[in-house]
Amino acid sequence: MCYHPSVPDVLLIEQLVADALERAWPEATHRRIRLPALPGKADAVIGPRRAGKTWLLYAHAAALQAGPNPVAREQILYLNFEDERLAGLVADDLHLFVDAWHRRHPAVLNHERYLLLDEIQTVPGWERFVRRLLDEQGNRLVVTGSSARLLSREIATALRGRALTTEVLPFSFAEALTHAGMAIPDRWPAPRTVAPVLRHALDRYLQTGGFPEVQTLDGDLRARVLRDYVDVALLRDVIERHGVTNIPALRSLSRRLLAAPAGKFSVHRVHNDLRSSGLPVSKDSLHEWLGYLEDACFVFFVPIYTQSEAVRRANPRKAYPVDPALTPGTGDIGHRLETVVYIELRRRGYELAYLQNADGTDVDFIATDWDANHVLVQVSADIRDPATRVREVGALATAMRERDIREGMILTLNGAETLEVPEGEIHIRAAWEWLASGG
Repeated sequence: MCYHPSVPDVLLIEQLVADALERAWPEATHRRIRLPALPGKADAVIGPRRAGKTWLLYAHAAALQAGPNPVAREQILYLNFEDERLAGLVADDLHLFVDAWHRRHPAVLNHERYLLLDEIQTVPGWERFVRRLLDEQGNRLVVTGSSARLLSREIATALRGRALTTEVLPFSFAEALTHAGMAIPDRWPAPRTVAPVLRHALDRYLQTGGFPEVQTLDGDLRARVLRDYVDVALLRDVIERHGVTNIPALRSLSRRLLAAPAGKFSVHRVHNDLRSSGLPVSKDSLHEWLGYLEDACFVFFVPIYTQSEAVRRANPRKAYPVDPALTPGTGDIGHRLETVVYIELRRRGYELAYLQNADGTDVDFIATDWDANHVLVQVSADIRDPATRVREVGALATAMRERDIREGMILTLNGAETLEVPEGEIHIRAAWEWLASGG
C-alpha cells in the first residue's frame, strides 16, 4: 500500500517549508566547485557522505542571492530528505512541498524558482518528480545523494539526459588551506617565507585529509570520527543498500583496501587470502563488492593503460581511498601523497590509468583530458636519494619515448627543477605548489 500523508503530515510539510524559507544560509568554506546550472537540466551533486554536499548547496544558494542578478530569498527552497520526520515519503507526496511554497509566495510563479533537494534518494520514485518539474517553465533544480550509482547511473536513464553530474569530494589541499584561514599566494613560485609554511601544511593534510568535520580535531578523536565514516558507508551504502550478508569478508576487504593506498589490487589474490583466513567468498561477490564500494565513493580503482579490454581485465588495478586520512595509522607518506595526487587529478577532470613500460617499470599516472591530450605524472615523496632519482626519472623517460610524449612531471615533497632528457623535458615540482596553485 502506498503511503499518503494524513492531515498532521500535511501540516508538518507546511511548517517545514515555512521554516526552510526563513532560514539563513550559514557561511561556508569556499570550494573550487561550480555547478553548471544549465536551463532545462538538473544539477546532480554526488559524493561520499560528510564531504560537504549540503554546504555546497548553502554556498550555491548564497551566491544566487549575492550575484550580479540577485535572486530573492523566497525564490529558493532548500529541503533535506534525511529528516526523520519525512520517513515513508514517496514521489507522489513531493508535490505537497512545492504547493506549500507556492501558496506561501505565489509571486514566485512569475520568476525562476530554485529547488535544492538534499539526499533526495531517500524518496522512492523521486526521479519522476524531478522530471516533471524540469518540464515546467522556470524551475531550476539541484539534487544531491551519497551513492554514485543511485544518481549518476539512474539519472542517465530516469532523467533522459536532463541532468549534469558534479562530484563533491572532501576538501582539496587548497580548500583545506582556505578553511584554515591560510592565504594562498596569487603568484607562483611562492615567496621563500611562504614555501616552508605550505610544505608543513601539506605534511599535516596528508595525515588529516580533507573531510570538513575533522579539520580541527586532534589525532585520536579524528581517527574515531573517520572510522565511524567508514562504518556508516559500509552499513548504509553497501550492506543495507545491496543486501550483503557476508559482512566479515566485506569488512576484511575494505580494511585491505584502506591499509594499502596506491597499491595494486588483485581479486584472485584477495580471494585466496580470505579463504585461507577462514572467510570463504566467491570471486563474483568480490567483484560486486568492489563496484559497490566505488559507487559509494569509498575507494576508486585505476586500471592499466591499454587499448585491449582483455589486457585490462588480466592486470591488477590500483586502489585509492577517497581521502588519505582513511588509511589507518601514519601510513607510507609516499602512498598518501600518491593518493592525494590521484584525487586532485580526478578533481581536475582527467581520465586516469597507470602505465607499464615494456621494460616492466611503471609510471603512476597517464592522465588524459577531454581533448585526448596525455600528461605523464610520477609521484615520489623524496627523490634526493640517487637510486630513487634514477628509478623515477628513468621510468618517466621510458614512457615518454614509448608513447611519444615530450613532457613528464614528477611531484615530490622536496625540490623543483627541470631536467632535459633525450625524450624531452621532465619537470620536478613541489607537490604543495602544484596542489595549491591548481596546476
